[in-house]
Amino acid sequence: MKLPFDGAISRFFKEDAPRAVRDAIEQGKKKDILSTRYPYDRQMDGEAYAAQMEKLQIELAKFQYWVKATGTRIIVLFEGRDAAGKGGTINYFIQNLNPRTAQVAALSKPSDREASQWYFQRYVDWLPAAGEMLLFDRSWYNRGIVEKVMGFCTDDQRRRFFQQLPGFEASLVDEGFHLTKVWLEVSRAEQLRRFLDREQDLLKQWKLSKIDIDGLNRWDDYCAAIRETFDKSHTDTAPWTVILSDDKLRARISVIQAVLGKLDYDGKDNKALGRPDPLICGGPELWHPC
Repeated sequence: MKLPFDGAISRFFKEDAPRAVRDAIEQGKKKDILSTRYPYDRQMDGEAYAAQMEKLQIELAKFQYWVKATGTRIIVLFEGRDAAGKGGTINYFIQNLNPRTAQVAALSKPSDREASQWYFQRYVDWLPAAGEMLLFDRSWYNRGIVEKVMGFCTDDQRRRFFQQLPGFEASLVDEGFHLTKVWLEVSRAEQLRRFLDREQDLLKQWKLSKIDIDGLNRWDDYCAAIRETFDKSHTDTAPWTVILSDDKLRARISVIQAVLGKLDYDGKDNKALGRPDPLICGGPELWHPC
């Protein structure tokens, strides 16, 4: 089988990955958590996950009816490193929701025209109307992190972004949008394990991109950009919710709990909803500096 990008991920694993990362992947079993900083050694039990997720899907359905009935406008940003679980978490969030009510925006590279516009403009075009939810699979934070690390923006463009960002998000909240910013954080060993899995799986190879390959040797650069972004964008008006996502099952549950826990929708069952696990869900203080 021909591997995508000529097997660049396998080659990085064998030749360039830090020894501790290679050892963790080689010695770890399928259900093992590879990071020593993660508070659990093993992934969540599948049966326990399914039982809890079923309850959360019912709460999401109630939430959707309430959003539609009250004309509430919901924005959820999903950010995180490559392979942190953004797409999968979004899929579980919307799988039983009406696509007319809950939409996903995963914007591609801007066109020449979009690149000449005000940076936030193309995101504004996607904002939800009354009774709608919009989930951003990556967002305007591309400029703070990916564009910085990959050299897709100038320092001046990024400076203006951070200068305008607090006011932009404050305007959204003042306008009545309910904004939740979720950062999914995956460890370096788990990220590489997921990349290797994608490389070998024909059904997952489409998830890999040139940016994934180019970013393999830029872990520390991403760390610096992430830290700066948290420092400049975690505000009282628009705080970050950080969720450690080495265990995708626990992360999905905590995301739904964090989003729904902020609002008092009709029929809300606090016992069924539960609360996010504080060991893996919190603010930027939960993010481990690299």
